[in-house]
Amino acid sequence: MRRHPARNGFLAALTAALLALTVAVLADLGSITAGAQPATPTVSASVGSSPSGQPLPQSFLGVSLEYSALHLYTGRDPRALNPVLIQLVRNLAPGQTPVLRIGGNSADTTWWPVPGEIPPIGVKYALNEGWLQTTKAFANALGAKLIMGVNLAGGRPADAAIEARAILAGIGRQSIQALEIGNEPDVYGLFPWYRDRRGKLFFARAHNYSLSEYITQFSRWRAALGRSTPVTGPAFAELNWLSGLSTFINSEPGLSVLTIHRYPLRACLTNPSAPGYPTIPNLLADQASSDVAQAVAPYVATTHARGLSFRVDEMNSASCSGKWGVSNTFASALWVLDTLFNLANVGVDGVNIHSLPGAAYELFTFKHTAFGWEAFVHPEYYGMLLFAQAFPPGSQLLPVTVSPSGPLKVWATRGSDSKTRVVLINKDPANAYQVQLQVPGAVGPAQLERLQAPSASSTGEVTLGGQSFGDETTTGNLPGPPQTEAVVPVAGTYTITVPPASAAELTQ
Repeated sequence: MRRHPARNGFLAALTAALLALTVAVLADLGSITAGAQPATPTVSASVGSSPSGQPLPQSFLGVSLEYSALHLYTGRDPRALNPVLIQLVRNLAPGQTPVLRIGGNSADTTWWPVPGEIPPIGVKYALNEGWLQTTKAFANALGAKLIMGVNLAGGRPADAAIEARAILAGIGRQSIQALEIGNEPDVYGLFPWYRDRRGKLFFARAHNYSLSEYITQFSRWRAALGRSTPVTGPAFAELNWLSGLSTFINSEPGLSVLTIHRYPLRACLTNPSAPGYPTIPNLLADQASSDVAQAVAPYVATTHARGLSFRVDEMNSASCSGKWGVSNTFASALWVLDTLFNLANVGVDGVNIHSLPGAAYELFTFKHTAFGWEAFVHPEYYGMLLFAQAFPPGSQLLPVTVSPSGPLKVWATRGSDSKTRVVLINKDPANAYQVQLQVPGAVGPAQLERLQAPSASSTGEVTLGGQSFGDETTTGNLPGPPQTEAVVPVAGTYTITVPPASAAELTQ
């Protein structure tokens, strides 16, 4: 056969072109495949129609502050208190009587000076008339009730009685819900109360200090304060001594409220593999939220059976002033939002989130300038704010079924305004979830408001409903109305995508 050079050249060129095109297409497909993201996981959630549990009590959510640091927040002039602080606290209990707790470690290092007496060795802060006047003005500005610690560690019931009388007279009995005798007495023998200049450690009680000794001393302090003085306790840090809760209640029949403290993580730990070591994954795990609530549930039931209320009047993400890079991140907003729902679910009557200037878990940082007060609002506060609006007083929880279970948490409430509010919390820092949500009566559009930040580790740029306090707020209010999305149900089901490390509230 005779060959034709021109034809052969054309075929060769065509073959080469087709081969190049094939290689290019395959390369593009490989690139697309390599960059493809996995499909967004789908979660099915169904909200029931019959509310359960007690209606959320008034003043459920409040803050806890220290004696020695209070005026760093309020200022020292009772005629010109920090208005930004007042508004930020009011936001958490709008239209209610906030319950504020003043105590913490400083409760056992504070006293009212007694003429002719040397203070107990661990005391380093003295109350005075100016402190009382400012605190009274703070309580009056909020219309608040105060839970205030009195010194147990010092070992002098007579001094505690003098302190109590000064507080009651200076602030006014009408503003005092109760005086909390001591702070975390169950660890008096474990953690030092005081360290002298040479580094010698002093403990408030012996290492073998027991529950029975504490109950005896509580009764002595109670008698010194006077039977008409409202008192509370036991303010335990751990759960071990709560096994004797019934004995404590029986010994003090005049109590109306019991208090404990809870921190799921421990910033004092140095071993990253230790349980409770503060990391973002540990903070977002169920052990730091639902497990905390389940651990106190039996004691809540015991307390309610005796006709008393149960308040966690000091709580935050990690003890020992929190952990930087964990407690001050957006993860803390998701943690506190889920944890508050869990505690309400087991019947806890109130929670006070602790804030301390300079601590990693501080809720707000204030600066007083020639132009007035301004504040930086930390991420955790945004989670508290969303809880306050999603679970108003008088609301009840609605049953929710979620499948599959995992880091996507769903809570629902029915308010006295007949509105249903559903909160979706995605505690997965890496993956979004598509939620197929069924809500009773889903026939029209609902409004969706989002709580977001760039990532779980963000320490700023948080928005709630598209609004932010920014780097500073001089009012304590978000700058505008929330931005919401209309979500229309299809066949009774809302389809909502919840980005990684974010939350959303659907209101119907």
